[in-house]
Amino acid sequence: MTWSIIARDPDSGLFGIAIASRFFAVGAICPGAEAHVGGVCTQALMNPVLAPRSLALLREGLKPADVCNILISGDEGAALRQLHVMDWHGRAAGHTGEDCIDWCGHEYEHDISVAGNMLAGPAVVADTLQTFSTRTDLPIVERLLAAMQAGEAAGGDKRGKQSAAILVQGDEPYPRFSIRTDDHEDPLAELRRLYDVGRQLSIPFSSCFPTAERPYGIYDRAQIETIVERDKDKPLRSMADTQPV
Repeated sequence: MTWSIIARDPDSGLFGIAIASRFFAVGAICPGAEAHVGGVCTQALMNPVLAPRSLALLREGLKPADVCNILISGDEGAALRQLHVMDWHGRAAGHTGEDCIDWCGHEYEHDISVAGNMLAGPAVVADTLQTFSTRTDLPIVERLLAAMQAGEAAGGDKRGKQSAAILVQGDEPYPRFSIRTDDHEDPLAELRRLYDVGRQLSIPFSSCFPTAERPYGIYDRAQIETIVERDKDKPLRSMADTQPV
C-alpha cells in the first residue's frame, strides 16, 4: 500500500525519509529516525513496534541486515511485512514478505534504500531510487520530493493517493524537519506547498534551536529576526551551516 525512500546526503550530513500511500496518515506510524543511529520504515501490514526496535538495535551497533533478520525472525506476521533499514553510515537492508501484495519489492545501494508494496509495478521503486541518485544538484527535501514524484509518475500506489510525509534528521536529538499530509487528493504536491511555506519562517527559525555546539541556541530576538530575514526562501540545511549574526 506504500512506497518509501530512506536516504543519506553525505554533503549536508542530513538523513531523510519520504513516504507516500493510499492510506490515511502514513507518516504517523511507518517512518522513524534517530541522530547518529539511522532510519527505518515499516510497511505493508505494518508492525509499528518494528521502527523503535530497529533503531534500538542499530543503536547497539548491529548492521542493518542483522536488524532485519532479528526482527523478522521473531514476527509471526513476517510474510505480510515490509521493512527497510539504513544505519547512519548509509548501509541498508530490507525485507519484503512473500505474502505482500504485488507489485512489491525493495532495492538499495549505499546511501539510498527504496521499498514498496501494492504498487503499479517495479518502475515505481526503480525510478524513485534512480532519481534520488542522479539529482545531486538538489538539496535534500527537494531531492526526496523529486524522487517520490518520479515514483508517482511511474504509477505509485496502484490504488491511488491519500497521504505522504517527509522526515529529515540531523545531528540533533530532534528532527531537523518533519511534515505530513494525512488526507489529500495530491499529497506530494501538498508536501511541496508545506515545504515552501516552511521556508518563509519555520525553517530559518528552527536553525536557531539548541545544538551540541550552541546548547542554549540563539535566543536574542534581534538575531533571530535577522537570521529569519536573511535565510527565508533558502532550502533546508544542516544546523551547523547556520551562522549567527
